[in-house]
Amino acid sequence: MAKSEKVAAVAEIAEQFRGSTATVITEYRGLSVKQITDLRRSLGEGATYSVAKNTLVKRAATEAGVEGLDDLFVGPTAIAFIEGEPVNAAKAIKNFAKDNKALIVKGGYMDGRALSVAEIDQIADLETREVLLAKMAGAMKGNLAKAAGLFSQPASQVARLAAALQEKKSAEGGASEAEPAADAPADAAE
Repeated sequence: MAKSEKVAAVAEIAEQFRGSTATVITEYRGLSVKQITDLRRSLGEGATYSVAKNTLVKRAATEAGVEGLDDLFVGPTAIAFIEGEPVNAAKAIKNFAKDNKALIVKGGYMDGRALSVAEIDQIADLETREVLLAKMAGAMKGNLAKAAGLFSQPASQVARLAAALQEKKSAEGGASEAEPAADAPADAAE
């Protein structure tokens, strides 16, 4: 590779580091071209999976201000550069690694720090953003329904109380009208 090509490759990888919300570094030794293509497809639109020389990746990481990954750039290395939500890509990599034992996750980088394999697994085990938003909306809807019930409950209690008072008044009014009628003949008799 000519020096100008290396400089361009380093600049491109550094730009990928800068534009990514997260990266996952893997070893792809033993995977066929078809398997790597399948992995790229499974990552979706928000991620790219690049195979690069370790020396170029180290320079690019340094240029992009990414620290703590140099130990991971050993052996055949490929990096998943993730733009947007890292959960979906982490899930895709984890699921692919289950079916293809040759893919080894070495670590990653997110929010300005290096990630261990366990942390990447934790990210992969999270619910997707869409699922979390749906759960939150459902919880909010449930709480709103409870609030509506609580707010309408005093009004319905007042309505029931008013109806009961009206019935009592009607019952008392009917009884008090009947009593003077009964008293009237007694007054007339005197």
